[in-house]
Amino acid sequence: MPHPYVLLSAAVSLDGCLDDTGPERLLLSGPEDFDRVDEVRAASDAILIGAGTLRADDPRLVVRSTARRAERAAAGRPEFPLKVLVTGSGELDPGAGFWRTGGPKAVYTTDGGAPRAQAALRGLKDADVVPVGPELDWRAVLEHLHAAYRVRRLMVEGGGSVHTQLLRLGLADELQLAVAPLLVGDPAAPRLFGPGGYPPGRLRLEETRPVGDVVLARYRPVAPGAGPAASAADRYWLGLACDLARECPPSRTAFSVGAVVVAEDGTELARGHSREGGDPVVHAEEAALARIDRADPRLPTATVYSSLEPCARRASRPAPCARLILAAGVRRVVTAWREPDTFVPGADGSGVLAAGGVDVVLLPEFQDRATAPNLHLLGGSV
Repeated sequence: MPHPYVLLSAAVSLDGCLDDTGPERLLLSGPEDFDRVDEVRAASDAILIGAGTLRADDPRLVVRSTARRAERAAAGRPEFPLKVLVTGSGELDPGAGFWRTGGPKAVYTTDGGAPRAQAALRGLKDADVVPVGPELDWRAVLEHLHAAYRVRRLMVEGGGSVHTQLLRLGLADELQLAVAPLLVGDPAAPRLFGPGGYPPGRLRLEETRPVGDVVLARYRPVAPGAGPAASAADRYWLGLACDLARECPPSRTAFSVGAVVVAEDGTELARGHSREGGDPVVHAEEAALARIDRADPRLPTATVYSSLEPCARRASRPAPCARLILAAGVRRVVTAWREPDTFVPGADGSGVLAAGGVDVVLLPEFQDRATAPNLHLLGGSV
């Protein structure tokens, strides 16, 4: 079952602490990093914390910038992301400020914790309580967020236990870590990650940059057995492209293809599918790229995810999709399926892209999902 892109976000001291043991919250970030976090929130569909973070910090989890809220509204999105709380016990303080700010809330808990959570939140009209079984099942939480609330990008802001569980289960797609220039030095202070078995291998460093006086480091866990070229994020976005292919109007003369363009930081830039908008000849990559300003500085480091290898030749338009990708400056493509000879014998979109300096990654385990809406063109049936 599909689930959202999961981004873990945290600020830590140089010795890996999330806080000290004093009565007041330790501020690890400065104004510049708080603004960066606000930007990440604005790009997310939902923000998640655990009950421990609610009790310790009572965060508001809102987008503070009025301009960013206006941009969300202009794009047809809610002014605030969905606020998500996860609690095993269901024991909640209804007087916390968390419940009085932002938009709708979703509380995920166990079957045993659900009655307690419902009793605590009785009278709150914008808070749903969702039981996920006798034990807290993170996969069930993520799948429900994706299916029921259409959450495609989930920001996780804590705490350490939540980050630990998601990383240990292999459910995290990205870690954004703000490292503050201070040392806590207290062995009792809470730390970002706890002990336990984690997926093997090193995380891949994607970016480092100063943000005020902290250093932002972005890492991606590498999917087991995928090698350095493919990650859990690649599998999520390519899966979404395959889902988009199912939305194509049926055709006997063209493939059904879905495509998503994703920035290096995991932000979706655009999506498209074949024959969308009533255009009988538009291709998926073409439709997605047309929605992006060619001056967007994120394009050179973005990735195009396409359920079918971008075309190298086409009769319907002057420029095939492989050339459109090169012209846009994108230098990475992930696809599920090499184009067969059904319509254009000998097509080699991957070769065109590679010759232009593009890194092309083929994930054949997605081929069945990519071909499913095209079986009537391949000798099967829809």
